[in-house]
Amino acid sequence: MELNLSQADSFSTGKRVCGAVREGVAAVIGPRAPASTGIVQSICETMEVPNLQIYPEVQQHPGCCVISLYPAQESVAQAIADVVRNFLHWSAFTVLYESDEGLLRLQEVLKAHGLEDRKIIVRQFVPGKDQRKLLKEINASNETRILLDCATDRVLDVLQQARDVKLISVYHSYFITSLDTHTLDLSEFEPGQTNFTLLQIVNPEDMNVELTVNYWTDKYYYYHRRSLGVTAETVRTETALMHDAVFLFARALHRCYFDVNQSFSVESLECDDRHKWIYGLPLANYMKISEMDGMTGKIRFDDSGRRTRFKLYVVQYFTGEFRKVGWWETGHGVNRTQSETEKEAEIQKSLQSKKLIVASRIGEPFLTEVEPRGELQGNERYAGYSVDLMGKIAEIVGFQLEFRLVESNKHADLVNNLIARTADLAICDLTITHEREKLIDFTMPFMNLGISILYGKPVKEDASLFAFLDPFSVDVWIYVATAYLGVSILLFVLARTSPGEWDNPHPCRSDPEELENTFNLMNCLWFSIGSLMGQGSDILPKAVSTRMVAGMWWFFTLIMIASYTANLAAFLTLNRLEGEISSAEDLAKQHKVKYGTMAGGSTAGFFKNSNDSTYKRMWTTMSQSVPSVFVNSNEDGVQRVQKANGKYAFFMESTSIEYQVERKCDLQQVGGTLDSKGYGIGLPVNSPYRTKVNGALLKLQENGVLQELKEKWWKAPANESCSAKDASELDEDSNKLGLANVGGVFVVLIAGTLTAFLFAVLELLWNCRKIAVQEKISPCEALTSEMKFALNCSNENKPVRRRKEEEEEEEEEEDAMPAGVTAGSFARIGFEKFRDKE
Repeated sequence: MELNLSQADSFSTGKRVCGAVREGVAAVIGPRAPASTGIVQSICETMEVPNLQIYPEVQQHPGCCVISLYPAQESVAQAIADVVRNFLHWSAFTVLYESDEGLLRLQEVLKAHGLEDRKIIVRQFVPGKDQRKLLKEINASNETRILLDCATDRVLDVLQQARDVKLISVYHSYFITSLDTHTLDLSEFEPGQTNFTLLQIVNPEDMNVELTVNYWTDKYYYYHRRSLGVTAETVRTETALMHDAVFLFARALHRCYFDVNQSFSVESLECDDRHKWIYGLPLANYMKISEMDGMTGKIRFDDSGRRTRFKLYVVQYFTGEFRKVGWWETGHGVNRTQSETEKEAEIQKSLQSKKLIVASRIGEPFLTEVEPRGELQGNERYAGYSVDLMGKIAEIVGFQLEFRLVESNKHADLVNNLIARTADLAICDLTITHEREKLIDFTMPFMNLGISILYGKPVKEDASLFAFLDPFSVDVWIYVATAYLGVSILLFVLARTSPGEWDNPHPCRSDPEELENTFNLMNCLWFSIGSLMGQGSDILPKAVSTRMVAGMWWFFTLIMIASYTANLAAFLTLNRLEGEISSAEDLAKQHKVKYGTMAGGSTAGFFKNSNDSTYKRMWTTMSQSVPSVFVNSNEDGVQRVQKANGKYAFFMESTSIEYQVERKCDLQQVGGTLDSKGYGIGLPVNSPYRTKVNGALLKLQENGVLQELKEKWWKAPANESCSAKDASELDEDSNKLGLANVGGVFVVLIAGTLTAFLFAVLELLWNCRKIAVQEKISPCEALTSEMKFALNCSNENKPVRRRKEEEEEEEEEEDAMPAGVTAGSFARIGFEKFRDKE
């Protein structure tokens, strides 16, 4: 006989067991109550009656007749730990347990948690059935992974209460330790809404299980004319273990006695006389060494009668049905049977026709409102890079989306929406940072960037009228002028002191009465200026000293002219810009230009948390600046740079700077990037959509779509592009010289010619005065006569004006000459007589 003991107290259970033994039993199965296990085992051990246990044991009582078909608690605990760590890959989660016995099943999970892992929250049920307050506290902690350990009949009640406090959603995952959770009806929870993971010892795919269930349901229907309501998928662990216990005992009984035709009888035993049943110990020993395939798999025991080397199956309920996704076996750990393709297919199935909420903020070029506002509906109200990118991802993954703006238009609200799970995705210029990754999940970066400096573009210098003087500094021009005067005066002095520079004014006279020197002060100045201009002079030095000075001066002018010519082209064609800032180090070294970031953004966090001494110093300067150098948004920072006239620089993401510089021609990016980071799409923690969205982003990147979208929204139209304008202006400047570049040369030419004309007028007036004195006429008459001659361009020879006394003397000499002799022939005759006399 077999005795099945249900829930009862220890005293009544002992009385029932003794009464049953007195009537005669072959084995005792049970008890169900953990508190009664000790007394039942004690009685069975004393009388050597086999005790088959099919319920979880709280504490093992070693004995020769105890055989436990229920998996050992430490083995189940190890299975739970392996599934959590190696199958689900949970590093942080909340443990919610009902009784102290549950901690025994969770001990391996708690011990396996490392010091570097994120904290595990452990909470016990509060007294009573209502656990909503406790569940609200768990929900407030933003934890989405829950390890639930409670009785099977309380699982549904706890899950329903969790749904009431919004602890059931697509972002929450539950691991339920009860081996009978698969028998519960979870259809009231929306399919695909929450992922439930559980363990079960009965394999519904096993043919023996299906045949056994069909056999017993048919028998039940035959005798009772109604369905048993049990299928291979809903067989409880207790039922399967009861079946295996009965068949194990029956198999042992047949093998030990009936198959060998030995006598077998059940005796009446008394609990008081300590009499033992002679057949009990051999039956128990045989069952310990037996192996059998039952409804709970392969049944094997160790020497102490505890079940060993068993399998537990990992089952998940995600898309409206239970699916076996893996298994755990003693000594082999956990193994996954569900492929990644099958897992992605389930996620894909849950995404079909599902509308995801996408949180975003207004900010060019990621998202802008389409004009006219208020007339459009849905996603048609918005345009930008974010809309196009999410549209491409939705096409690949297969879901619908709805854009919603955050109220304050700040990045912090985007993160808060994901934490509160009021949004499924968040996209904008949201930088992936360590602090944000503690609160939300990110996809792979869809755009790489770094922090750079936005600064006002230096204003071009107005072209100088005397730009041709720029190749030399003022000091050099002064030194050149001083050298010119010094060399001219030195040449004049040396020429007067050197005998070699004094020449005979009349070469025909061998013994002149006086000598002349051509290097007077005016000629020395003319010689020096001619050499400096590279034109030379009609007079040259003859003495050694003067030639040496001239040679050194020519060498000096050679170098100066070559240097001037080499630099002149660059100074005339290059538009120099006034700019003092070229890097972050330049900003840190000065105090004239203020600099700042957006308050509370990732850029401010970079300076605040940096270990670099320069960036630390810059953060201190920014924090202590009065008025504040921080702004509320990137748009405010751009406007402040434009209005500051070069007195403010703004640290900003390089991609945003590229967009602004492309459209605002008075701005420029200064220096390179200070760091390297990326923009990512934000998701709530443990979002099931992360893998699919990552795959879509990778596909778009490989196909070049991401680059195309960036060029579409970052590049301005050709007629508005500052880069195109700068390129055209650069081409024009490099090919042509304007009047402003060489205007000074014309000014010098005009000034020189006017000065020459002035000197010509002065010379004319002075000459007319001399003529008037000599000819004793008025200056006006002399001026009139000179002007008439000058304006008569046909005259190539000008007669020599003489005084009247000279003209009368010449007339008298002509009258005294012989007839037919001209003045020239008379002079020639006089010269010949002078020569003959000599």
